[in-house]
Amino acid sequence: MNHPYWVAFSSILYKEVRRFTRIWMQTLLPPGITMLLYFIIFGNLIGRRIGDMEGFNYMEFIVPGLIMMSVITNSYGNVSSSFFSNKFQKSIEELMVAPVPNWVIMMGFVLGGVARGLACGLIVTLLSLWFVELQIHNIFVTVTVILLTAIVFSTAGLINAIYATKFDDVTIVPTFILTPLTYLGGVFYSVSLLPEVWQWVSKLNPILYMVNTFRFGIIGYTDIPVLAAYGMLLVFMSLLMGWALYLLHVGRGLRS
Repeated sequence: MNHPYWVAFSSILYKEVRRFTRIWMQTLLPPGITMLLYFIIFGNLIGRRIGDMEGFNYMEFIVPGLIMMSVITNSYGNVSSSFFSNKFQKSIEELMVAPVPNWVIMMGFVLGGVARGLACGLIVTLLSLWFVELQIHNIFVTVTVILLTAIVFSTAGLINAIYATKFDDVTIVPTFILTPLTYLGGVFYSVSLLPEVWQWVSKLNPILYMVNTFRFGIIGYTDIPVLAAYGMLLVFMSLLMGWALYLLHVGRGLRS
């Protein structure tokens, strides 16, 4: 296909994928090592003392959450760092003046983040097979929810990069917002164990919906209605993409 838009999109996507695969020891290896430590410490050592969680072996229970955690952090981090680097080097201005629609630019960067998120998720999944035998409960839910989640957080990473004015700004959201929400998103526990008021508070955390829906796809258990989670994901994806397109359209922080 030689359509100009396709050439532009595929070029951006190729550049983004090549960027993280070229330095795989910095982008793909560390998430695998980190999650391996989680498997050993939380799943294997602490999990023996905890026992079962909602009728499942503790390792089985946390594996979907750890896979989703890896997808979220790497999808977000890839786009935020890559797009900001393009801003810092002024190369993004070449894209902004090129006859390429903003949605093509956005999708090129976003799907690059999705590719890295899914690659890290696959690595963590393969590592988990050393500790637990995974059996997919619902393949459709498993695939769609992890894909939608990667798109949502890649788009969020793009918005972060657009607003960022220095490298420190790129790390503020992951450090002070994304990481706490991830740890409080039901990765290591079921919200049914919490007091009722804290269950209600936890349900304000969007990551809880993503983790639980993915857990349903893997082991068939969830604390959250699956349809509600899909609705939330689609709403977040639409809002974030609309916001990102608006920022690209007005050139927020992109045009000198």
